[in-house]
Amino acid sequence: MPEDTTGALAGLKVIDLTRVLGGPYATQILADHGACVIKVEPPQGDEVRDWGPPFFEGNASYFLGLNRNKRSLALDLSKNSGRDVFFRLLEDADVLIENLKTGTLEKWHLGYKEVLQAKFPKLIHCRISGYGADGPLGGLPGYDAIVQAYAGWFSVNGDRESGPTRIGIPMVDMGTGLYSIIGILMALRERQQSGIGQFIDMTLYDCAVSLMHPHIPNYMLSNETPVPTGNAHPNISPYDRFHTKTVDIFIGAGNDRAFKRLCSSIEADEIALDQRFATSKSRNEHREALTKVLSDIIIKEDGEALCARLMRAGVPAGPILNTAQVMDAEHTKHREMNARCDWWRGAGIPIKFGRTPGAITTPPPKFGAHGREVLKEYNFSDEEIDKLIRENVLIEKRR
Repeated sequence: MPEDTTGALAGLKVIDLTRVLGGPYATQILADHGACVIKVEPPQGDEVRDWGPPFFEGNASYFLGLNRNKRSLALDLSKNSGRDVFFRLLEDADVLIENLKTGTLEKWHLGYKEVLQAKFPKLIHCRISGYGADGPLGGLPGYDAIVQAYAGWFSVNGDRESGPTRIGIPMVDMGTGLYSIIGILMALRERQQSGIGQFIDMTLYDCAVSLMHPHIPNYMLSNETPVPTGNAHPNISPYDRFHTKTVDIFIGAGNDRAFKRLCSSIEADEIALDQRFATSKSRNEHREALTKVLSDIIIKEDGEALCARLMRAGVPAGPILNTAQVMDAEHTKHREMNARCDWWRGAGIPIKFGRTPGAITTPPPKFGAHGREVLKEYNFSDEEIDKLIRENVLIEKRR
Protein backbone atom coordinates (compact mmCIF):
# COMPACT_ATOMS: atom_id res chain seq x y z
CA MET A 1 0.00 0.00 0.00
CA PRO A 2 1.35 3.48 -0.80
CA GLU A 3 2.78 5.12 2.33
CA ASP A 4 1.88 8.74 1.53
CA THR A 5 -1.90 8.29 1.48
CA THR A 6 -3.88 10.89 3.42
CA GLY A 7 -7.55 11.37 4.21
CA ALA A 8 -10.09 10.15 6.74
CA LEU A 9 -9.73 6.53 5.52
CA ALA A 10 -5.95 6.45 5.16
CA GLY A 11 -4.69 2.99 6.05
CA LEU A 12 -7.89 1.22 4.99
CA LYS A 13 -7.32 -1.43 2.36
CA VAL A 14 -10.12 -2.44 -0.02
CA ILE A 15 -10.11 -5.25 -2.57
CA ASP A 16 -12.69 -4.24 -5.16
CA LEU A 17 -14.24 -6.94 -7.34
CA THR A 18 -17.11 -4.70 -8.42
CA ARG A 19 -18.02 -3.61 -11.92
CA VAL A 20 -20.61 -1.46 -13.68
CA LEU A 21 -21.98 1.19 -11.30
CA GLY A 22 -23.09 0.71 -7.68
CA GLY A 23 -19.94 -0.97 -6.40
CA PRO A 24 -17.46 1.21 -8.32
CA TYR A 25 -19.31 4.31 -7.12
CA ALA A 26 -18.94 3.11 -3.53
CA THR A 27 -15.25 2.27 -3.81
CA GLN A 28 -14.49 5.55 -5.57
CA ILE A 29 -15.84 7.42 -2.54
CA LEU A 30 -13.70 5.28 -0.24
CA ALA A 31 -10.68 5.96 -2.46
CA ASP A 32 -11.39 9.70 -2.53
CA HIS A 33 -10.89 9.71 1.23
CA GLY A 34 -7.63 7.84 1.37
CA ALA A 35 -8.52 4.15 1.24
CA CYS A 36 -6.17 2.02 -0.84
CA VAL A 37 -8.52 0.50 -3.42
CA ILE A 38 -7.22 -2.27 -5.66
CA LYS A 39 -9.70 -2.84 -8.47
CA VAL A 40 -9.47 -6.51 -9.45
CA GLU A 41 -11.02 -6.84 -12.90
CA PRO A 42 -11.97 -10.02 -14.74
CA PRO A 43 -10.05 -10.92 -17.92
CA GLN A 44 -12.63 -9.14 -20.09
CA GLY A 45 -12.47 -6.02 -17.89
CA ASP A 46 -15.22 -3.93 -16.37
CA GLU A 47 -17.79 -3.80 -19.17
CA VAL A 48 -18.59 -0.13 -18.63
CA ARG A 49 -15.20 0.63 -20.14
CA ASP A 50 -17.18 0.08 -23.37
CA TRP A 51 -20.34 2.04 -22.46
CA GLY A 52 -19.76 5.00 -24.73
CA PRO A 53 -19.38 7.25 -26.56
CA PRO A 54 -17.65 9.40 -25.53
CA PHE A 55 -14.31 7.67 -25.01
CA PHE A 56 -10.81 8.65 -23.91
CA GLU A 57 -8.08 6.29 -25.09
CA GLY A 58 -10.57 3.45 -25.40
CA ASN A 59 -12.31 3.95 -22.06
CA ALA A 60 -15.87 5.24 -21.91
CA SER A 61 -16.94 8.24 -19.87
CA TYR A 62 -19.22 5.89 -17.89
CA PHE A 63 -16.14 4.10 -16.52
CA LEU A 64 -14.12 7.28 -16.12
CA GLY A 65 -16.77 8.82 -13.85
CA LEU A 66 -16.61 5.96 -11.32
CA ASN A 67 -13.03 4.77 -10.97
CA ARG A 68 -10.61 7.56 -10.08
CA ASN A 69 -8.05 7.10 -7.29
CA LYS A 70 -7.93 3.30 -7.82
CA ARG A 71 -5.33 0.89 -9.13
CA SER A 72 -6.30 -1.82 -11.62
CA LEU A 73 -5.16 -5.41 -11.57
CA ALA A 74 -6.76 -8.11 -13.75
CA LEU A 75 -6.97 -11.72 -12.55
CA ASP A 76 -8.60 -14.90 -13.73
CA LEU A 77 -10.09 -16.08 -10.43
CA SER A 78 -11.46 -19.25 -11.99
CA LYS A 79 -7.93 -20.69 -11.99
CA ASN A 80 -6.23 -22.10 -8.89
CA SER A 81 -3.20 -19.84 -9.24
CA GLY A 82 -5.54 -16.84 -9.63
CA ARG A 83 -7.20 -17.77 -6.35
CA ASP A 84 -3.79 -18.05 -4.71
CA VAL A 85 -2.96 -14.48 -5.79
CA PHE A 86 -6.36 -13.35 -4.52
CA PHE A 87 -5.69 -14.89 -1.10
CA ARG A 88 -2.39 -13.01 -0.93
CA LEU A 89 -4.22 -9.75 -1.62
CA LEU A 90 -6.70 -10.48 1.15
CA GLU A 91 -4.05 -11.17 3.80
CA ASP A 92 -3.96 -7.55 4.96
CA ALA A 93 -7.25 -6.34 3.47
CA ASP A 94 -9.94 -4.74 5.60
CA VAL A 95 -12.76 -4.93 3.07
CA LEU A 96 -13.73 -7.09 0.13
CA ILE A 97 -16.56 -5.64 -1.94
CA GLU A 98 -18.01 -7.47 -4.94
CA ASN A 99 -21.09 -7.59 -7.13
CA LEU A 100 -20.43 -10.77 -9.04
CA LYS A 101 -23.41 -12.89 -10.03
CA THR A 102 -24.78 -14.59 -6.92
CA GLY A 103 -22.98 -17.90 -6.41
CA THR A 104 -19.93 -17.05 -8.53
CA LEU A 105 -17.45 -16.81 -5.67
CA GLU A 106 -18.88 -19.99 -4.17
CA LYS A 107 -18.41 -21.76 -7.52
CA TRP A 108 -14.76 -20.67 -7.48
CA HIS A 109 -14.40 -21.94 -3.88
CA LEU A 110 -14.09 -18.37 -2.60
CA GLY A 111 -17.39 -18.07 -0.72
CA TYR A 112 -17.49 -16.18 2.56
CA LYS A 113 -19.07 -18.89 4.72
CA GLU A 114 -17.22 -21.73 3.01
CA VAL A 115 -13.72 -20.22 2.88
CA LEU A 116 -13.14 -16.53 3.56
CA GLN A 117 -14.70 -16.24 7.01
CA ALA A 118 -12.37 -18.83 8.53
CA LYS A 119 -9.32 -17.86 6.49
CA PHE A 120 -9.66 -14.09 7.07
CA PRO A 121 -11.70 -13.63 10.26
CA LYS A 122 -11.27 -9.84 10.36
CA LEU A 123 -12.39 -9.36 6.76
CA ILE A 124 -15.55 -7.38 6.03
CA HIS A 125 -17.12 -8.86 2.90
CA CYS A 126 -19.76 -6.66 1.26
CA ARG A 127 -21.77 -8.29 -1.52
CA ILE A 128 -24.01 -6.22 -3.79
CA SER A 129 -26.58 -8.12 -5.82
CA GLY A 130 -29.84 -7.38 -7.56
CA TYR A 131 -32.22 -9.25 -5.29
CA GLY A 132 -30.18 -11.40 -2.91
CA ALA A 133 -29.40 -15.10 -3.06
CA ASP A 134 -32.87 -16.47 -2.26
CA GLY A 135 -36.55 -15.60 -2.37
CA PRO A 136 -38.78 -15.36 -5.47
CA LEU A 137 -36.23 -13.17 -7.31
CA GLY A 138 -33.11 -14.56 -5.64
CA GLY A 139 -30.10 -14.94 -7.89
CA LEU A 140 -31.66 -13.11 -10.81
CA PRO A 141 -29.74 -10.29 -12.57
CA GLY A 142 -30.52 -6.75 -11.44
CA TYR A 143 -29.95 -3.54 -13.37
CA ASP A 144 -30.94 -0.07 -12.24
CA ALA A 145 -33.92 0.47 -14.53
CA ILE A 146 -35.31 -3.04 -13.97
CA VAL A 147 -35.17 -2.57 -10.21
CA GLN A 148 -36.73 0.90 -10.59
CA ALA A 149 -39.64 -0.89 -12.25
CA TYR A 150 -39.89 -3.65 -9.64
CA ALA A 151 -39.57 -1.25 -6.70
CA GLY A 152 -42.27 1.16 -7.89
CA TRP A 153 -40.11 4.07 -9.00
CA PHE A 154 -41.58 4.13 -12.50
CA SER A 155 -45.09 4.27 -11.06
CA VAL A 156 -44.49 7.56 -9.21
CA ASN A 157 -42.31 9.25 -11.83
CA GLY A 158 -43.62 11.07 -14.91
CA ASP A 159 -47.10 12.55 -15.32
CA ARG A 160 -50.52 11.61 -16.63
CA GLU A 161 -49.45 12.10 -20.24
CA SER A 162 -46.12 10.27 -20.06
CA GLY A 163 -47.26 7.47 -17.83
CA PRO A 164 -44.72 5.57 -15.67
CA THR A 165 -41.23 6.87 -16.49
CA ARG A 166 -37.67 5.85 -15.67
CA ILE A 167 -35.75 8.29 -13.49
CA GLY A 168 -32.91 9.72 -15.59
CA ILE A 169 -30.21 9.22 -12.94
CA PRO A 170 -29.25 5.62 -12.02
CA MET A 171 -30.13 6.31 -8.41
CA VAL A 172 -30.88 2.69 -7.51
CA ASP A 173 -27.27 1.78 -8.27
CA MET A 174 -25.84 4.92 -6.72
CA GLY A 175 -28.11 4.72 -3.68
CA THR A 176 -27.04 1.11 -3.14
CA GLY A 177 -23.43 2.22 -3.39
CA LEU A 178 -24.03 4.83 -0.69
CA TYR A 179 -25.89 2.36 1.54
CA SER A 180 -23.00 -0.08 1.06
CA ILE A 181 -20.49 2.49 2.29
CA ILE A 182 -22.66 3.11 5.35
CA GLY A 183 -22.76 -0.63 6.03
CA ILE A 184 -19.01 -1.01 5.57
CA LEU A 185 -18.22 1.86 7.93
CA MET A 186 -20.66 0.45 10.52
CA ALA A 187 -18.97 -2.95 10.24
CA LEU A 188 -15.54 -1.36 10.65
CA ARG A 189 -16.79 0.45 13.74
CA GLU A 190 -18.21 -2.78 15.19
CA ARG A 191 -14.96 -4.61 14.42
CA GLN A 192 -13.14 -2.23 16.73
CA GLN A 193 -15.12 -3.77 19.61
CA SER A 194 -15.48 -7.40 18.48
CA GLY A 195 -12.21 -7.85 16.60
CA ILE A 196 -13.96 -9.81 13.84
CA GLY A 197 -15.40 -9.02 10.45
CA GLN A 198 -18.73 -9.98 8.92
CA PHE A 199 -20.71 -10.43 5.73
CA ILE A 200 -22.90 -7.57 4.45
CA ASP A 201 -25.75 -8.58 2.14
CA MET A 202 -26.69 -5.52 0.04
CA THR A 203 -29.31 -5.64 -2.72
CA LEU A 204 -30.46 -3.09 -5.25
CA TYR A 205 -34.04 -4.14 -4.51
CA ASP A 206 -33.90 -3.50 -0.75
CA CYS A 207 -32.25 -0.12 -1.23
CA ALA A 208 -34.72 0.92 -3.94
CA VAL A 209 -37.70 0.04 -1.75
CA SER A 210 -36.20 1.91 1.22
CA LEU A 211 -35.79 5.06 -0.94
CA MET A 212 -39.47 5.15 -1.96
CA HIS A 213 -40.22 8.14 0.24
CA PRO A 214 -42.77 9.61 0.77
CA HIS A 215 -44.72 7.18 -1.39
CA ILE A 216 -44.57 4.13 0.89
CA PRO A 217 -45.48 6.11 4.05
CA ASN A 218 -48.30 7.82 2.12
CA TYR A 219 -49.65 4.45 0.98
CA MET A 220 -49.31 2.82 4.39
CA LEU A 221 -51.27 5.61 6.06
CA SER A 222 -53.92 6.27 3.41
CA ASN A 223 -54.16 2.88 1.66
CA GLU A 224 -54.28 4.85 -1.61
CA THR A 225 -51.80 3.84 -4.31
CA PRO A 226 -49.53 6.79 -5.24
CA VAL A 227 -49.59 7.97 -8.86
CA PRO A 228 -47.22 10.12 -10.94
CA THR A 229 -47.51 13.83 -10.19
CA GLY A 230 -45.03 15.16 -12.72
CA ASN A 231 -42.81 17.86 -11.27
CA ALA A 232 -45.23 18.55 -8.44
CA HIS A 233 -44.64 17.12 -4.95
CA PRO A 234 -47.40 14.76 -3.76
CA ASN A 235 -47.51 16.30 -0.26
CA ILE A 236 -46.55 19.96 -0.72
CA SER A 237 -47.91 22.82 -2.83
CA PRO A 238 -46.51 24.93 -4.37
CA TYR A 239 -43.56 22.67 -5.02
CA ASP A 240 -43.42 22.61 -8.80
CA ARG A 241 -41.98 23.87 -12.07
CA PHE A 242 -43.18 27.20 -13.39
CA HIS A 243 -42.69 28.88 -16.77
CA THR A 244 -41.37 32.44 -16.83
CA LYS A 245 -40.77 34.74 -19.78
CA THR A 246 -37.09 33.72 -19.82
CA VAL A 247 -36.42 30.28 -18.26
CA ASP A 248 -38.29 27.55 -16.46
CA ILE A 249 -37.81 27.65 -12.70
CA PHE A 250 -38.67 25.49 -9.73
CA ILE A 251 -40.21 26.87 -6.55
CA GLY A 252 -40.52 24.97 -3.28
CA ALA A 253 -42.56 26.79 -0.63
CA GLY A 254 -42.62 24.07 2.00
CA ASN A 255 -44.44 25.85 4.83
CA ASP A 256 -46.91 28.65 5.49
CA ARG A 257 -44.23 31.24 6.19
CA ALA A 258 -42.41 30.52 2.93
CA PHE A 259 -45.70 30.67 1.02
CA LYS A 260 -46.49 34.12 2.40
CA ARG A 261 -43.00 35.28 1.42
CA LEU A 262 -43.54 33.91 -2.07
CA CYS A 263 -46.78 35.83 -2.44
CA SER A 264 -45.14 39.00 -1.14
CA SER A 265 -42.19 38.61 -3.52
CA ILE A 266 -44.49 38.47 -6.57
CA GLU A 267 -46.62 41.33 -5.15
CA ALA A 268 -49.66 39.11 -4.68
CA ASP A 269 -50.28 39.16 -0.91
CA GLU A 270 -53.99 38.62 -1.55
CA ILE A 271 -53.26 34.99 -2.60
CA ALA A 272 -51.94 34.23 0.89
CA LEU A 273 -55.15 35.65 2.36
CA ASP A 274 -57.37 33.36 0.28
CA GLN A 275 -58.74 30.70 2.64
CA ARG A 276 -58.22 28.03 0.00
CA PHE A 277 -54.49 28.63 0.28
CA ALA A 278 -54.11 29.59 3.95
CA THR A 279 -52.53 26.34 5.18
CA SER A 280 -50.39 23.57 3.75
CA LYS A 281 -53.32 21.18 3.94
CA SER A 282 -55.71 23.53 2.15
CA ARG A 283 -53.11 24.42 -0.51
CA ASN A 284 -52.66 20.74 -1.26
CA GLU A 285 -56.44 20.27 -1.51
CA HIS A 286 -56.69 23.20 -3.96
CA ARG A 287 -53.38 22.69 -5.76
CA GLU A 288 -54.79 23.06 -9.30
CA ALA A 289 -56.39 26.41 -8.52
CA LEU A 290 -53.25 27.58 -6.71
CA THR A 291 -50.96 26.53 -9.56
CA LYS A 292 -53.15 28.41 -12.06
CA VAL A 293 -53.15 31.62 -9.99
CA LEU A 294 -49.37 31.54 -9.46
CA SER A 295 -48.59 30.57 -13.06
CA ASP A 296 -50.53 33.53 -14.46
CA ILE A 297 -48.29 35.88 -12.48
CA ILE A 298 -44.95 34.08 -12.71
CA ILE A 299 -45.12 33.74 -16.52
CA LYS A 300 -44.59 37.51 -16.73
CA GLU A 301 -41.39 37.45 -14.66
CA ASP A 302 -37.73 37.21 -15.61
CA GLY A 303 -36.95 33.73 -14.26
CA GLU A 304 -33.44 34.17 -12.94
CA ALA A 305 -34.22 37.56 -11.41
CA LEU A 306 -37.27 36.10 -9.69
CA CYS A 307 -35.26 33.18 -8.31
CA ALA A 308 -32.68 35.57 -6.89
CA ARG A 309 -35.44 37.64 -5.31
CA LEU A 310 -37.16 34.59 -3.83
CA MET A 311 -33.93 33.15 -2.44
CA ARG A 312 -33.07 36.44 -0.75
CA ALA A 313 -36.56 36.35 0.79
CA GLY A 314 -35.98 32.85 2.14
CA VAL A 315 -38.02 30.95 -0.46
CA PRO A 316 -36.18 28.03 -2.12
CA ALA A 317 -36.17 28.57 -5.90
CA GLY A 318 -33.86 28.03 -8.82
CA PRO A 319 -33.64 28.05 -12.61
CA ILE A 320 -33.74 24.63 -14.31
CA LEU A 321 -30.23 24.20 -15.71
CA ASN A 322 -28.76 21.65 -18.09
CA THR A 323 -25.53 19.72 -17.43
CA ALA A 324 -23.31 22.19 -19.30
CA GLN A 325 -24.76 25.10 -17.34
CA VAL A 326 -24.28 23.26 -14.05
CA MET A 327 -20.61 22.52 -14.70
CA ASP A 328 -20.03 26.13 -15.80
CA ALA A 329 -21.87 27.64 -12.82
CA GLU A 330 -19.82 29.82 -10.49
CA HIS A 331 -21.10 27.99 -7.41
CA THR A 332 -20.07 24.62 -8.87
CA LYS A 333 -16.56 25.99 -9.29
CA HIS A 334 -16.59 27.64 -5.87
CA ARG A 335 -17.51 24.32 -4.22
CA GLU A 336 -14.75 22.56 -6.22
CA MET A 337 -17.30 20.29 -7.88
CA ASN A 338 -15.85 20.89 -11.35
CA ALA A 339 -12.69 18.88 -10.83
CA ARG A 340 -9.55 18.08 -12.82
CA CYS A 341 -6.76 15.55 -12.43
CA ASP A 342 -4.22 15.29 -15.23
CA TRP A 343 -6.32 14.64 -18.38
CA TRP A 344 -9.43 13.71 -16.36
CA ARG A 345 -12.36 16.06 -15.73
CA GLY A 346 -15.51 15.33 -13.75
CA ALA A 347 -17.53 15.96 -10.60
CA GLY A 348 -15.57 16.76 -7.47
CA ILE A 349 -15.75 15.34 -3.94
CA PRO A 350 -19.04 16.14 -2.18
CA ILE A 351 -17.92 15.20 1.37
CA LYS A 352 -15.98 18.18 2.69
CA PHE A 353 -13.96 17.36 5.82
CA GLY A 354 -12.48 20.30 7.72
CA ARG A 355 -9.37 18.53 8.95
CA THR A 356 -8.88 15.46 6.73
CA PRO A 357 -10.14 16.41 3.28
CA GLY A 358 -10.43 13.94 0.44
CA ALA A 359 -8.41 14.36 -2.73
CA ILE A 360 -8.43 13.32 -6.36
CA THR A 361 -4.87 12.17 -6.87
CA THR A 362 -4.97 9.83 -9.86
CA PRO A 363 -7.23 9.53 -12.90
CA PRO A 364 -9.13 6.29 -13.58
CA PRO A 365 -6.70 3.47 -14.40
CA LYS A 366 -6.19 1.72 -17.69
CA PHE A 367 -7.05 -1.97 -17.66
CA GLY A 368 -4.54 -3.96 -15.62
CA ALA A 369 -2.20 -0.99 -15.43
CA HIS A 370 -0.94 -1.77 -11.93
CA GLY A 371 -0.70 -5.56 -11.98
CA ARG A 372 3.07 -5.80 -11.69
CA GLU A 373 3.26 -2.89 -9.26
CA VAL A 374 0.70 -4.36 -6.87
CA LEU A 375 2.08 -7.89 -6.94
CA LYS A 376 5.60 -6.62 -6.22
CA GLU A 377 4.19 -4.92 -3.13
CA TYR A 378 3.04 -8.40 -2.06
CA ASN A 379 6.56 -9.79 -2.58
CA PHE A 380 5.90 -11.59 -5.83
CA SER A 381 9.17 -11.97 -7.75
CA ASP A 382 9.54 -10.93 -11.37
CA GLU A 383 9.76 -14.62 -12.27
CA GLU A 384 6.47 -15.38 -10.49
CA ILE A 385 4.74 -12.44 -12.16
CA ASP A 386 6.00 -13.44 -15.61
CA LYS A 387 4.73 -16.99 -14.99
CA LEU A 388 1.29 -15.69 -14.01
CA ILE A 389 1.19 -13.65 -17.23
CA ARG A 390 2.24 -16.61 -19.37
CA GLU A 391 -0.48 -18.73 -17.75
CA ASN A 392 -3.11 -16.03 -18.43
CA VAL A 393 -3.78 -15.61 -14.72
CA LEU A 394 -2.51 -12.03 -14.46
CA ILE A 395 -4.03 -10.32 -17.47
CA GLU A 396 -2.44 -7.30 -19.16
CA LYS A 397 -4.70 -7.01 -22.23
CA ARG A 398 -8.48 -7.34 -22.23
CA ARG A 399 -9.89 -10.50 -23.71
